[in-house]
Amino acid sequence: MRAVVYDSYGGPELLRTADVPEPKVGPDSVLVRVRAAAVNPVDWKIREGYMDELVDVFFPVIPGWDVAGVVERPGVAVPEFSVGDEVIGYVREDVVRRGTFAQQVAAPVRTLARKPANLSWTQAAGLPLAGLTAYQSLVRVLRVGEGDTVLVHAASGGVGSLATQVAVAHGARVIGTASPPNHDYLRSLGAEPVAYGDGLAERVRGIAPGGVSVILDLVGGEALAVTPEVSAPGVRLVSVVDPGVTEYGGRYLFVRPDPEDLAALVGLVEEGKVTVEVAEVFPLEQAADAYRLAEQGHTRGKIVVEAE
Repeated sequence: MRAVVYDSYGGPELLRTADVPEPKVGPDSVLVRVRAAAVNPVDWKIREGYMDELVDVFFPVIPGWDVAGVVERPGVAVPEFSVGDEVIGYVREDVVRRGTFAQQVAAPVRTLARKPANLSWTQAAGLPLAGLTAYQSLVRVLRVGEGDTVLVHAASGGVGSLATQVAVAHGARVIGTASPPNHDYLRSLGAEPVAYGDGLAERVRGIAPGGVSVILDLVGGEALAVTPEVSAPGVRLVSVVDPGVTEYGGRYLFVRPDPEDLAALVGLVEEGKVTVEVAEVFPLEQAADAYRLAEQGHTRGKIVVEAE
């Protein structure tokens, strides 16, 4: 099968397509014919070597953790899926070696859920990692609900746009930071937009004088530093990018595969409460260009690679 691979740590120029063996399917795994796979910041951070102390990496690496595709063969201990089922997955294993930027992937069953019927393949590929990050942060940890005012930093990005929709779906008021060209987009998702940068605290207080009850930080650094100025008493805070969040009484969260959470997200999508914005789609052979675009960090929505 064809796959994108890299043989050492470094930049996107290391990515190449190659013929690799079809993956073996263990008892608890599912062979998936990949239709699309999404780019996530963690992918290039792994490739650059930034996560070497956290995970074991075995070269050559096939990158990618997000997938949407069709079941070709379930493992012998997998009654949940059958040949022909359409699935999505956050296919993260305990080591980095065989990812989703390939024509096939052997995905542990614990990483999969059925594909939302009302999303295209490219949209569906962009849901798992970003959607689970939003869902686990807001629902599992922060317990967002009616009466909450939620501040989402970087609300128009891949995770932020999904977080905005998840919070709104759970009855919260959402204030989202974004550049002015993305403000109408945030309004379409149900958020009240504010520009990031100098004066952010004053802008947030201008529309939420009592402060916000929940903060989801997707930026870190200076964005996180305004926490004391924008918070209501008892604020609940999560960052998925900055471990320094603990200095403000918050929690650092690294998303994990969870089929029940992923199924809950699928339910929100099929109810019309959540959708996925796709910024650009690349063929498998142009995966390096997809990563170059992602690494600029200014894309609205998800960048996706099609395997077929």
